[in-house]
Amino acid sequence: MARILIVDDSATARALIRRSLDICGLKDVSFLEAGNGKEALKILKDEKVDFVFTDINMPEMDGEALLKRIKSSPKLFHLPVVVITSLKNSIAEQNLIREHAAAVLAKPLELPEVHKILRDSLNLI
Repeated sequence: MARILIVDDSATARALIRRSLDICGLKDVSFLEAGNGKEALKILKDEKVDFVFTDINMPEMDGEALLKRIKSSPKLFHLPVVVITSLKNSIAEQNLIREHAAAVLAKPLELPEVHKILRDSLNLI
């Protein structure tokens, strides 16, 4: 069973991300949730997680800082991180990909794009 960590400071946004992933046909997946990057790192320290979906704009530790922390850790470097952002900025997206984000998705999530990421990049469906 795959374990997906959803990181967003909005409980509503976390629920929408989870629902989008469910609609795309995930099987045998459990979800963990965090309200910011600091909470996510605590979870990653104590729990086995297979994939991370994170918002970019959050208090305390944003998604970009979380991505950098994950990718600088020998223990977590392998972990695929999908960044979700409401900012339409191709330079920022390119920087996130250079920081080893598995993908960058725009808010609101478009189900065909989510499905493609789950299928092609993460091999979840």
